[in-house]
Amino acid sequence: MYIKRYTIATIIFVILLGWYVYAFITQDSFAIDFFGIPLPSLSIALWVVIPVVLLYIASVLHISFYSLMGSFKLRKYEKDYEKLLESIIDAYLGKNNRNHMFKTPRYKLLGSLIDNSKLFLNQTFEPNTSNEKLNGVIKLIEDIKKGEVVDLKKYSLEAENTLVMQNNRNRYKKGEISAEDILSNATKYARSLCEEVYADFVKTSPLYAIEKYKESLTKESLFSILSRVNASENTLEVSNEALISLFNCVELDTKDYVKISIALSKQMIPEQRIKLFEMLSEDKEEVTDAYLFTLFDLEMLAPADEILENSQPEEYLKFKAYRALKECNKHFNINLFI
Repeated sequence: MYIKRYTIATIIFVILLGWYVYAFITQDSFAIDFFGIPLPSLSIALWVVIPVVLLYIASVLHISFYSLMGSFKLRKYEKDYEKLLESIIDAYLGKNNRNHMFKTPRYKLLGSLIDNSKLFLNQTFEPNTSNEKLNGVIKLIEDIKKGEVVDLKKYSLEAENTLVMQNNRNRYKKGEISAEDILSNATKYARSLCEEVYADFVKTSPLYAIEKYKESLTKESLFSILSRVNASENTLEVSNEALISLFNCVELDTKDYVKISIALSKQMIPEQRIKLFEMLSEDKEEVTDAYLFTLFDLEMLAPADEILENSQPEEYLKFKAYRALKECNKHFNINLFI
């Protein structure tokens, strides 16, 4: 019940009640004692009206109290609704360590679920909600997906955040930042982005620049570098020591070293190639397979025989099989034995 309407109705009722008693019942006056205190003599019509007025005042106080309590409760729901929207926005933005505090049980349940979930926008979803902030975030995400560059500073996202990475990738592709800008400030960017940019960077950069940012080296970028060694285009002249330094930046296994030998077989001078794997095999046992492959590939049989003769019976069985076939004048491609 609205207090204003209730007040108007009460006033009308009080006036009518007082008028009816005074006009049709009695016009006499009456005095009473209140706890021994004599009260002034008043018309009986007023004495009838006074309890109604007191009841009105008490009911208004009662209604106001519960209305105030209800407004406080409603405000909790309104604040929790705003926090729920923030939780949804943070989930869309891919923020980590989300922990929004809710005061109402129902929103607490929904908020807890959202804070511990990942939300992704449907490709057909349009940013036409009733909340402008939510609409702005949805449009921002869609713009990033389309390859646009947006301002993400106000959202305080981490460098490893997917949206930040894609936005920086968009900036890189649009030429707003160069590969060297990213690589020289690697701590500000996600490692995966630095590695991706470095893979492009090594395709045309000089050796000193490649070595400068080699902390972003990956197997993919390493093989891009190897493809440039003594190549006809974007030629890269590199010493064995420099190559070994690059190899040490990446975790390589036996198969990787064999692949490196195959990659270098196209342009590297045979003597340098042999020396490279000889140097590597002296420090790393897992390089011996690649060294043997290199020797057999270049028909350097004597050094290969020496290694096999000094090995254990169960070691390098494929290369021993290749050597045995070769001794029987059976010629096979060495690539079949790796």
